Amino acid sequence: MSEVAEARGPKVPPSFPPRSPPPQKKPVEAPRPQPAKPKSLTGVPPRLVVTSRRARVLAVRADPWAAKKAAAQAALAVAEWDYPLLDEHDFLKTVHDLVRTAVAAGGKRVSVHLADQDNKILVMVLNHQNGEQDAAGAVPAEVAVLRTVDACGAHTDHDGHAWWALLDAQPRPKCRLA
Repeated sequence: MSEVAEARGPKVPPSFPPRSPPPQKKPVEAPRPQPAKPKSLTGVPPRLVVTSRRARVLAVRADPWAAKKAAAQAALAVAEWDYPLLDEHDFLKTVHDLVRTAVAAGGKRVSVHLADQDNKILVMVLNHQNGEQDAAGAVPAEVAVLRTVDACGAHTDHDGHAWWALLDAQPRPKCRLA
């Protein structure tokens, strides 16, 4: 038996450090791409994401004719939402006057944000002014007194001045006294 042991060679202690394991048969999977975050018109990430209602954003240059153009585009967008009792005159007047106010306040572009919920339509207009800003001017009186405008207001935030109005898309009929 000693001849067999000598043929194998002398006994050697295990090597240190131990041998590295063989490479994996499958390469490590690269990280999955994350969905792209929505971008705002100003480059600032939006703070509000509308998920449970219909919404539309229209962007126009802050030109003298922007109010008429935005009102026409907004009317087409809201027509898809099927509100047969919506007072079209009040809606067009609201969009037109809010955009006209935003253009007069300054900025290079104006965005009109439309959303609906529970038979109400929100119209919000931003003028996207950068830098120091004064407080947003008041909502035009012509908008505040419209029959289907439930509420309206103005404020200033990181996106610029904003003017908004909430319209009733299914107004109650006027009561007639006999």
